[in-house]
Amino acid sequence: MKNRLFISLISLSVLFFSSCDKHFLKDESYRTQVHAQFEKRQAEAINRSEALFAIFEKENLSTEQREALEFLYAYMPLSDLADYDGDFFLKQVDAAFKARDYFPWGKTVSEDVFRHFVLVYRVNNEYLDTARVAFFEELKDRVKDLSMYEAALEVNHWCHEKVTYRGTDPRTSAPLALVRTSWGRCGEESTFTTTALRAVGIPARQCYTPRWVHTDDNHAWVEVWVDGQWHYLGACEPEPELDVAWFTGPAKRAMMVHTNVFGLYTGPEEKNRETPLYSIINLLGNYAETRVVNVQVTDKNGQPVEGAKVRFKVYNYAEFYTIAESITDKEGKTSIVSGKGDLMIWANNVDYYGYKKSEPQDEITVVQLNRQPDKDYEESLVMNVPPEQPVKELSPEKIAANAVRLASEDSIRNAYMNTFIKEEQARQLAQQNQLNPSEVWKYLNRSQGNWQEISRFILQEKDNPLLFPFLGTLNEKDLRDTPADYLSSYLHSNSMDWNTGIILTHEELIVPYVFSPRIEWELIRPWSNFSQQQESEKNDERARKTIHSIIDPVKKYIKINDTENYYNCPITPRGVYELQVADRRSRNIFFVALCRSQGIPARIETATGKPQYFEKEWIDAAFEPEASESVNLPKSKLRIQNASDNLIKPGYYTHYTLAVFKDGDFQTLDFEDNPLVANFPYQLELDEGYYRLMVGSRANDGSVSISTTNFHLKSEPKRLEIRLPETEGKLFVKGIVDMNTIVELDNHTKQILKELAKGKGLMLCFVDVGKEPSKHILQDLPAVKQSLDEWGGGVLLMTPDDKAGEGFDASVFKGLPERTAWGIDNERKLLQAVAGALQIDFHDNFPLTVYLSRNGGILYSSAGYRIGAGEAVLKIIKKEYVVN
Repeated sequence: MKNRLFISLISLSVLFFSSCDKHFLKDESYRTQVHAQFEKRQAEAINRSEALFAIFEKENLSTEQREALEFLYAYMPLSDLADYDGDFFLKQVDAAFKARDYFPWGKTVSEDVFRHFVLVYRVNNEYLDTARVAFFEELKDRVKDLSMYEAALEVNHWCHEKVTYRGTDPRTSAPLALVRTSWGRCGEESTFTTTALRAVGIPARQCYTPRWVHTDDNHAWVEVWVDGQWHYLGACEPEPELDVAWFTGPAKRAMMVHTNVFGLYTGPEEKNRETPLYSIINLLGNYAETRVVNVQVTDKNGQPVEGAKVRFKVYNYAEFYTIAESITDKEGKTSIVSGKGDLMIWANNVDYYGYKKSEPQDEITVVQLNRQPDKDYEESLVMNVPPEQPVKELSPEKIAANAVRLASEDSIRNAYMNTFIKEEQARQLAQQNQLNPSEVWKYLNRSQGNWQEISRFILQEKDNPLLFPFLGTLNEKDLRDTPADYLSSYLHSNSMDWNTGIILTHEELIVPYVFSPRIEWELIRPWSNFSQQQESEKNDERARKTIHSIIDPVKKYIKINDTENYYNCPITPRGVYELQVADRRSRNIFFVALCRSQGIPARIETATGKPQYFEKEWIDAAFEPEASESVNLPKSKLRIQNASDNLIKPGYYTHYTLAVFKDGDFQTLDFEDNPLVANFPYQLELDEGYYRLMVGSRANDGSVSISTTNFHLKSEPKRLEIRLPETEGKLFVKGIVDMNTIVELDNHTKQILKELAKGKGLMLCFVDVGKEPSKHILQDLPAVKQSLDEWGGGVLLMTPDDKAGEGFDASVFKGLPERTAWGIDNERKLLQAVAGALQIDFHDNFPLTVYLSRNGGILYSSAGYRIGAGEAVLKIIKKEYVVN
């Protein structure tokens, strides 16, 4: 009753003050829709009314502020209703208005563009902080006298001073945490850059290609609204102009580019999805040639099926990945705008499913729902990709001038990173406190800009025998952004009197699954104290007696809403408890947190995503009636072996995946980096069910030859063999390079290419080490180091002299093949010779990778962004020897 009265008072105050000064939402009809949605969210968030909505009682709150807050509350995802408060959101509103009023371009931004792409505090699935307030103060004097176009470029230069690219785990760091670390993956860089642009009142949005099709990966970048038009830029990768980036070429081959738009959006872009809270808009037409993919779904008798779910899929990471979803109309039809490559169209209803490949020339793809998970069979197919397209190049003068500035920005960032603790200091600290020097250095080195917090934690817990095992359960990103006191709270507040039937000192179980705060990909915040206290209040007599004293309250008190946490940012366990509304993923994390706080080993099983607790064995936790049918199923054994005639060792998510049929589609089991699948042969214990093994081989043009095996896993063990499909096409010489060409190595010696080839052949790669695509190939090579070392030929990494800054240090790139040499290509002479042999007009689409036979024949070439180039070269090497 008290909460309802509180909400009513807020609503009345909003109506009263809205008549006193100017509106933020000027269109009355739109304002009415927002207010109605706001009231729905108030009711949904009633358990956090005080924390969220007391801000509306603040004196002197203007109508603009109130309406902006209403807009944010009306459409924010559940994670934000659960984990933040009204003061935080008012600071976001005030920061947006301050930027709008401070910069001259603020008055040129229309209300709707400002509302969706400046005011909104969230970019994607990052955890939130007050970055836009800090960024405004740091950037305002730097950009205030520039044009809007110049300011957008300048903000990106500032971002490059702070952050550069390096691959990390899926959790998206908050922008201020990224500044502290100085590097992040593309999703984090683009979140960071979008936040910085919005901080100075420039509309910006993060864009994603959910998966490339010509190579295995995805990418995120930024679109920025300047003087009435949207442009793109590479986040933390500044160029002299907008609409210039290393990914321009790859984007021309994309099958989807999209972004989430917060709130009720009425913009002109095509919408892949529209919901009451957000839209997914399709931006592919800004980058690539497109086609309309028309689909009709019929039943097994050929009659249209209304309401069928349709998934548009591309091949990537050895699975068919969904890039868009839709529901069929009364005629069984639906469509999306996509690129000029192949798609797999997957459709299902309650009882049946079907699929069919859609090719660019198809006017309509008819998918018949005529399959059920009842037959074992094999299939083969080829998925073709859009062809390469020409890319506009900048002038050499602009490239050279920009390179000078990038080098200066690198030095600024490197100077900050040089303030991180050094190995000598870490070892001295360890010796002074009688700790293992190697362990101390390992964790302080990984903690980067957060090293002082981790150092404080180590000193606080130096006498705790679980100190280093505990730190070993954390992800590297946890070490980079978790305060010491948070970590200490977990080592001192878990109850250990649960009857689990285990030896409680067993570090392999107790440390990672009771003491550790790392559950899935959520941000680490304190939950052990509050959860233990709250559950003991609710279950005073039953606490710690049966697992149902945890499962039952979770079922009773946590309402499931799988549609409104649409940015897929996990709600923290504390947030789930306070809001008492969550998506299933966040609910499962909450359950594991509760178990651990009571001393019960619990986890999210990585391959299937199921929440589990331990009582003599791992047991699935079921919360919904339908879930009980898919938990604690009988197990069976699957043995996987490598075919003896494979030219390379297949890798999970590189060449093959396993998927289980569930809810009308195959869901890939996540065995990435899992030691269970590291070496062949291996054996998995899986639930009985219907599975699919998918194996793919990618050709030089990006197309993929695929074989699939659908099979039942029953009580008796099953054996499968991974056999890589042959790619279409033959080995041919693309051009000739003079193997007597002299190159200058970074050790100031000179050699000819023939000497570097060691009588075998030479992998030659031209790199721009400051850009992400080149860093990818430097990360790819360690994965094939053993095979290249056994081959015995050479690897030459050449940096054009205009790309090699004074601070360049080749030694930072670890794990490269033994016969790797670094060289400087003066005036790009060797690069020009290779490009001429290939008959291509190459400028800055780095890296350019070629494989030269011992006679100088170019048997392989790849320009620009590509994952797995090292593996592709290895395939050519092995084919060469087979042919010869």
